[in-house]
Amino acid sequence: MDTEKIRNFSIIAHIDHGKSTLADRLLEFTKTLPPRKMREQVLDEMELERERGITIKAKAVRLKHEDYILNLIDTPGHVDFSYEVSRSLAACEGVLLVIDASQGVQAQTLANAYLAKQASLAIIPIINKIDLKTAQPEETEKQIKDLLGLENPIFTSAKKGMGTEDVLKAIVERIPPPRGEPSRPLQALIFDSIYDSYKGVVVYIRVIQGSVKPGDRIRLMGTGRDFEVNEVGIFSPEMRKVEGLSPGEVGYLTANIKDLRDAKVGDTITSTLNPAQKSLPGYKEVKPFVFASLYSVRSEDFGLLRDALAKLKLNDASFSFVEESSLALGLGFRCGFLGLLHMEIVQERLEREYDLDLITTAPSVVYRVTTKEGETKRVENPSKLPSPNEIEEIQEPYIKTIIITPAEYLGPIMQLVQGRRGVYRNTKYLDQNTVSLSYEIPLSEIILDFYDKLKSVSRGYASFDYEHIGYRKTDSVKVNILLNNEKVEGLSFITHKEKAYYRARELVARLKEAIPQHLFPVAIQGAIGGKVIARETVKALRKDVTAPLYGGDVTRKRKLLEKQKKGKKRMKEIGKVSLPQEAFLSILKVE
Repeated sequence: MDTEKIRNFSIIAHIDHGKSTLADRLLEFTKTLPPRKMREQVLDEMELERERGITIKAKAVRLKHEDYILNLIDTPGHVDFSYEVSRSLAACEGVLLVIDASQGVQAQTLANAYLAKQASLAIIPIINKIDLKTAQPEETEKQIKDLLGLENPIFTSAKKGMGTEDVLKAIVERIPPPRGEPSRPLQALIFDSIYDSYKGVVVYIRVIQGSVKPGDRIRLMGTGRDFEVNEVGIFSPEMRKVEGLSPGEVGYLTANIKDLRDAKVGDTITSTLNPAQKSLPGYKEVKPFVFASLYSVRSEDFGLLRDALAKLKLNDASFSFVEESSLALGLGFRCGFLGLLHMEIVQERLEREYDLDLITTAPSVVYRVTTKEGETKRVENPSKLPSPNEIEEIQEPYIKTIIITPAEYLGPIMQLVQGRRGVYRNTKYLDQNTVSLSYEIPLSEIILDFYDKLKSVSRGYASFDYEHIGYRKTDSVKVNILLNNEKVEGLSFITHKEKAYYRARELVARLKEAIPQHLFPVAIQGAIGGKVIARETVKALRKDVTAPLYGGDVTRKRKLLEKQKKGKKRMKEIGKVSLPQEAFLSILKVE
């Protein structure tokens, strides 16, 4: 296929600026799908995406406009999924940057625009939702020019289909065609993959050089493994077989790849007979910053959970997991995520797609601990934190955050951030009513409920984006949670010393409400080392053992009550406290 007739592009935007709706209109206008198959958010295939109204996974689809082939890769908008965006951009030559005319440039708009500029992509600004009564297209155009240095935006209303033809015209005229020679050795970038129980690993690729067709022998350069191609195809948006893929084309291939570790996202596919000399740059290895443990409610489901995690990691390279065990919860996995929403999505996908019942422990960040012997350790789990007398210094990760908000909410937002140990850097007025705030905050202060609180104090108008800026010294301690004098590592947490007492007191109070009554009293304690700083008790269920008695001497009642007392004492010593999922969720609600 002539590369001059191909355009590869992504749609990037802040969350809820109309990105998926614009993709729907492009599909509709180009007649990629028949009218009977059209629906809202057609590229958001997951039930979870449709319920929440957000894009979680990047999606690819081929459009035909006049005599051009347009390969669209849809991307998520939430800050937790920025890695998905960077992967999509590596497979494109240009992007559509969608901005809501009623909200203007937001934090994730800036972040995504900078990602596109770093990748040297052509950027087409699109001002969407111009049909709304609150739309301010002229002010938004000025923001785009002043903040991003972009001009000639296209004005659209994706909901009403206004401006769709102009968008398609701009894609053809303003995005350059891909480069590549079909005669050169094959180089194809793996930008995503899924697991199919019949076909094995289905690899999503962008062909850079050369070509690939069924029957070809290919090599995955990262592992050196060779395979024979069974099938190649395109997305329309369903998978559709084709005879082959040439330079600039986006599609998929299957090659009977059964080992999930062989198809690594970012790897290069080349030909076995005529291999390329070097791999493509691929992707920057992403490091998870938020960690939590996942355990199956039924211990016999441990193997199913392990297989499900392996398949999910194939589809989500920013997610990581390692096996671990807990005295209270049994065998499980310590998992790494990019943020709290990412963690929630992974848990829901595991429960829905693989029919698992899971217990999730409290999220934690990675601390850097220097011992008195001079050894430096990465602590991803509170249970791995050395005892206080062994620690020389603890460092925690910091982020630089940009918060964009209407000026009227400036006070409450500054109060919120400063209460999270935020260090003020600067304030910029983007226009008369919109302010950009810059702070440096410990990551541990935002992973629980910061986003919800920010939306609450700003009535939903504020947005934020962040980047990691390294580690700084902190005065943090580990708070152990004990049930009847036994530590429950899944409930223990690391926090700043100033907040330890308040967090421990609130958590034990919540646990008292979450843990059901037993036939013996359950003591819930929060402790730092050997010092108890908070305590609550779940009272024992009381059974009236004297109810069947009628008349007779009072010693008969005393005898039964004494027997009950001894039984309760023995139960307290050997009884096991059952912990519902609500107990572990309690820690997520502690401020």
